[in-house]
Amino acid sequence: RPGAYDEQGPVFIHADPCAGPSRGRGGYPFSRAGALRTVRRYSAEGHIVGGRLLEIPEDEEQGFDAAFDEAFADPRVALVHVRAVEYGCFHFEVRRRDTA
Repeated sequence: RPGAYDEQGPVFIHADPCAGPSRGRGGYPFSRAGALRTVRRYSAEGHIVGGRLLEIPEDEEQGFDAAFDEAFADPRVALVHVRAVEYGCFHFEVRRRDTA
């Protein structure tokens, strides 16, 4: 069911086939130490229930994991969106394990 925060916009895809993200790198997409991201928390009904600013640390994976652990400690949070700070561009979504 559409909610107040539903968005429309372009989806960028590769024009030609590609191998996808580097398998050897690990971690999360669009992560670069020092970059700023918002971790926006949503309820199962699509309402924003919180969020935080994340400056990605040198240990990028640990930084995201800690932000997600913090978000999902709130039982109202069903999923989070990770976005760029500069223009609010959507990067990726993480869902609670027991609701995925």
